Amino acid sequence: MKNPPPFSYRPTTMAPNAMITTPHYLASQAGMKVLQEGGNAVEAAIAAASTIGVVYPHMNGIGGDNFWLIYHAQDKELKALNSSGRSGENATIDFYKKLGFGKIPARGATAANTVPGAVAGWQSVYDYSVDRMKGSVPWNQLLQSAIHYAKEGFPVTPSQEHWTNVNLDKTDNEFRHLQRFSEFKKIFTQSNGFAYQAGDLMRQTDLALTLEKIAKEGSRSFYFGEMANSMVEDLQYHGGVLTSEDFVSHRSDWVDPISVNYRGYQAFNLPPNTQGFASLSILNILNQFDLPSIEEGSADYYHLLIEAIKLAFEDRDQYLTDPDFSSIPLDELLSIKRGEELASKIKFTKTVHLEKQLDPKGDTVWLGVVDQYGNAVSMIQSIYHEFGSSFIPKDTGVVLQNRGSFFSLDPTHVNCLQPRKRSYHTLNPAMLFKGNQPYLVYGTMGGEGQPQTQAALVTRIVDYHYPIQAAIEAPRWLYGRTWGAVSNSVKIEARISEETFQALKEKGHQLEVLEDFTDIMGHAGVIKIDPDSQIKYGGADPRGDGAAIGY
Repeated sequence: MKNPPPFSYRPTTMAPNAMITTPHYLASQAGMKVLQEGGNAVEAAIAAASTIGVVYPHMNGIGGDNFWLIYHAQDKELKALNSSGRSGENATIDFYKKLGFGKIPARGATAANTVPGAVAGWQSVYDYSVDRMKGSVPWNQLLQSAIHYAKEGFPVTPSQEHWTNVNLDKTDNEFRHLQRFSEFKKIFTQSNGFAYQAGDLMRQTDLALTLEKIAKEGSRSFYFGEMANSMVEDLQYHGGVLTSEDFVSHRSDWVDPISVNYRGYQAFNLPPNTQGFASLSILNILNQFDLPSIEEGSADYYHLLIEAIKLAFEDRDQYLTDPDFSSIPLDELLSIKRGEELASKIKFTKTVHLEKQLDPKGDTVWLGVVDQYGNAVSMIQSIYHEFGSSFIPKDTGVVLQNRGSFFSLDPTHVNCLQPRKRSYHTLNPAMLFKGNQPYLVYGTMGGEGQPQTQAALVTRIVDYHYPIQAAIEAPRWLYGRTWGAVSNSVKIEARISEETFQALKEKGHQLEVLEDFTDIMGHAGVIKIDPDSQIKYGGADPRGDGAAIGY
């Protein structure tokens, strides 16, 4: 390493027993309480995930999806759960074409065309915890923090205030101007029509009642009977496509994690319909270079990672969809041979041009937990765009996701809309193993940015030996399109040096400089487990509102 690690504004959190990191401090506290009372990593993650669905409602909630990586220390087994929802039985290209749409709307009842999988995901991992991990914390107890903050209120964060104001913009009726939805206006704006300000106490009474029913009756109450029927009735009244049968037929699937070798470590992620294989492909390409010989923070460092990202994304966009509907040659895409082929296309003097305009959207939460028993969880939860579809079935408080708006209405497209199909998903939680146990538990929000930030974290920790918090805080980039742009660019934080900036321009990169610590770069988190001492090192992103807490 040629330069010392940069200064970090926060210290890395260290603890001998357990660690949790989430992008909201109240969620971190909810999970830590479970850990301190003897609960395991899965139980703590459920408490944190349900809580953050209340206190960070613009980023996630029970109307969205989640994905899980779970390491069971006693069995030395890594499990993966896909709890993303499928499109409705009546969700067809013809349905939208007859309504005159050239693409699926991003907002409203017609945008909410996939079943929310989050609650079923909590239940599936809870049942696994009870059956296999000696989980003992009662289900209803794990949801009490979420219920408390929904009923009694929580202080609104600057992030929520900002994104609410952005989405009250009346100049953009297709995507913004969310106060046109009556339930959204009732819940997320004050009586004067303005957004809640940072520090205001916000209550979600309807959501509290919904969570209380789920706590009492389990996830089944969300998908069967009165609650599901009520959501479907209001959706259909407003032109939506989901049916009661769609909710009843939802299932979460245990799947085999996928992996690649990176510098002798093993990187794990989720298989399609997630973009996890793109995150792994980036590492597979970088593995062909002597990265430590390249100065971190130099133009060559950023150039190499950006070019690897472009090439991995080309493979991703050619194949990624629901594997039940299309064959995806994962073994070939993640092979050493493919890594070598893609690496050979990278030239340090010029850029690779990527034709596809990348989608800049995707608001999400990632959280990680390592418990005192050696178990670990990497989990991600989302409603897709900020505030999802913004359609909230009457009196439920449930913000339904708009993940299905990512389907294409072109029947020849790999991710074309079909009934009972899972869409291409940006969500992908990650782990990196050293030997046969977790070394890094990591992830981030940010749609297209997730694979990019994961690569930044791994290279800075593994190749350059950055402390965890310093790796999270170091200047980041985002390759993709911004609102209103017709081409991709590289957005970089202003802390990147002028010398590096000019050198990247000379290599052919189209650059945009953003403010330091912009949350456009996502809210990343990492937990590192020392394989000898088992000390846990945790970090949370100052770009978000989170905290890494240990004991």
